Amino acid sequence: MKLPGAILMVTCAALAQTPDLKSASGYPKMVQKQVTAWIERAAEKMPEEEYAFKPDPAVRSFGQILGHIADANYLFCSPLLGEKNPSPGIEKNKTTKAELTSALRDAFAYCSQAYDALTDASANETVKAFGQERNKLGVLWFNASHNLEHYGNLVVYMRLKGIVPPSSDPKPQ
Repeated sequence: MKLPGAILMVTCAALAQTPDLKSASGYPKMVQKQVTAWIERAAEKMPEEEYAFKPDPAVRSFGQILGHIADANYLFCSPLLGEKNPSPGIEKNKTTKAELTSALRDAFAYCSQAYDALTDASANETVKAFGQERNKLGVLWFNASHNLEHYGNLVVYMRLKGIVPPSSDPKPQ
């Protein structure tokens, strides 16, 4: 029977994708993976007609927050990839649910290259970011923290609309 071999292959593939949480580089990878999944799911759960919702005129709309997150992922990760920030201007140029969810997926995929390349050996290498030299680990931690900060905004917007945010969804049994 070939089932045990198939189970072993699936288990090995899953373990290969799990960050090593004993390493300095593993934690930001894990946090980024979790928060990007929540943000993508929040973007899916919010109805398109609520993308323009602002709880106060002085703050960004739900859609603008998504665009801001996407733009920021390019800003944070481009120096680590040795590239000029592509500056897609998503927050200012994209408004529909389809445009914003696609832009988020693209931004997270772009940024995941920087997280995937981070190792304990490269964590303290420096890059020019935000006008000064910073280590790669710090830049990626800042990005993950920024994503978490804005996921918190999205949670409030969703709760105000009676929608359960992804981080509060019941766990499958």
